[in-house]
Amino acid sequence: MQHIVKGNLVNISLQTITPSAITIVDGIIQKIETLPEGEGLPFILPGFIDAHVHIESSLLVPSEFARLAVQHGTIATISDPHEIANVCGVEGVRFMVENGKASGFNFFFGVPSCVPATAFETAGASIQPADVAALLQSDDMYYLAEMMNFPGVWHKDADVMQKLQAAITAGKPIDGHAPGLRGQAMKQYFYANETNASQPIISTDHECFSYEEALEKLQAGVKIIIREGSAAKNFEVLISLLPDWSHQIMFCSDDKHPDSFDNGHINQLCARAVALGYPLFAVLQAACINPILHYRLPIPPIAENELANFCVVNNFLQFCVIQTFIKGNCVFTKGEVLLPVIQVGAINRFAIEPIKPVDIEFSKDDIIINDAAETPAIKAIDSQLITEKHWLKPIWNNDAWHANLANDCIKLVVVNRYSKAPVAKAFIHGTGIKTGAMASSVAHDSHNIIAMGVEDDCLLNAINTLIAHKGGLAVATKQETQVLALPVAGLMSNQPAETVTELYKTLDLLSKQQLGSTLQSPFMTLSFMALLVIPALKLSDKGLFDGAYFTFVKTVSV
Repeated sequence: MQHIVKGNLVNISLQTITPSAITIVDGIIQKIETLPEGEGLPFILPGFIDAHVHIESSLLVPSEFARLAVQHGTIATISDPHEIANVCGVEGVRFMVENGKASGFNFFFGVPSCVPATAFETAGASIQPADVAALLQSDDMYYLAEMMNFPGVWHKDADVMQKLQAAITAGKPIDGHAPGLRGQAMKQYFYANETNASQPIISTDHECFSYEEALEKLQAGVKIIIREGSAAKNFEVLISLLPDWSHQIMFCSDDKHPDSFDNGHINQLCARAVALGYPLFAVLQAACINPILHYRLPIPPIAENELANFCVVNNFLQFCVIQTFIKGNCVFTKGEVLLPVIQVGAINRFAIEPIKPVDIEFSKDDIIINDAAETPAIKAIDSQLITEKHWLKPIWNNDAWHANLANDCIKLVVVNRYSKAPVAKAFIHGTGIKTGAMASSVAHDSHNIIAMGVEDDCLLNAINTLIAHKGGLAVATKQETQVLALPVAGLMSNQPAETVTELYKTLDLLSKQQLGSTLQSPFMTLSFMALLVIPALKLSDKGLFDGAYFTFVKTVSV
């Protein structure tokens, strides 16, 4: 099969744009010819790469994620299968790799480093140092995924150091995860306490939420991945670092719900950066080239005798994608996705029965109450993963604590989905929810069921609906309960991307219009209220947790 693609060919390393005709025969670039005139032609450039993403957060299996991504010129992702690993272990990682291989897309998977993420929550599986070392020997694994256990690095925990050494021995990069770390603590983490190291051993971070933090890490030699996901949005704060640090910066989405693909992917970040006046070639260096160099990806340049891997965009204002080529194949053209639809089998872990009203009642002993009848509550911050600790007054009535809408104080619960256990309970502020409830079996990182709401019967309906479906997202009002089932590990759908996107949009709208949530992405924010490795307060299935001090807010049995 032959393709002839005409456009202005962008060479990022040489910083040139040349009118060209590219002839592709059987997937190989046979010839690149210079054209006399490029006016009116689109632009041909190396495809975009998402430098850190959890595919599972899209609610789609990899092959369906790919069908959305190629529409925006994304030709590859650096993918951490950490979410499914916490549910299904090594079997889950292999599921992602095999489905990704069948898709025709460039998925570059890493080995999850923290499964379970902490000792303060119940996960469905465990990946030990020996498992990590074995996986890193595979050609399917390109790096050691984000090392979230920064206290373990500081204190040279034996398991943590074995995992780091396994990556070093395999010659593969190590991703970081160090929200808010500054000064000596930051250097100890990235250099893994090795005083003689000439460069960071843990070499990236996608968790920076301030300019000063990111700059300090860049100065220490760390690669900064600017994140713009469905919940965590750091682009505006960090993009001004790009001109001076263009060879140390990449772009990522981290966690991206399917509806947000309506607005684009990495191409959207390029359009925003160029519109703000940042140099085009610096933007493209971060979006297209740096991930290839850092992770040593087998993606060839746009050159004769190489497989075609590139995209064609209309201009450098909108970055709308006209065509995408991956591994020599045209996978998107004229608005049509040409990747195959892959059928997926069953893989899951759900082992609990429906809960009862008594399980989610907040008795006197369930939460801490001070002399002012206030309790420590999680304050959700829109578009951020970090939270704040607030003291709020719930309502005491009929021997139980209840939501207090006057100060935006509603219930938050986590239900262990792997075995029968007491329900963990707390209060949350900042959601805007005034009635009903919403629940999710996507709850980072262990993916127990997390739910928040006002009325107990709505909370109960939302949670039990997810148990019945063995995973999903649910919104319960006093009239009805609607659900998006996620039968693949309780994280992903087995339906086409278009179907999942529309179902998700319906639930997102219900959470805002019927429940009253003021959050940009209520379900994504809810999913991170169990993420213990991000300060300040979070809720695991074992209790309210202070991520700044890595300890429970009150004594619990663990």
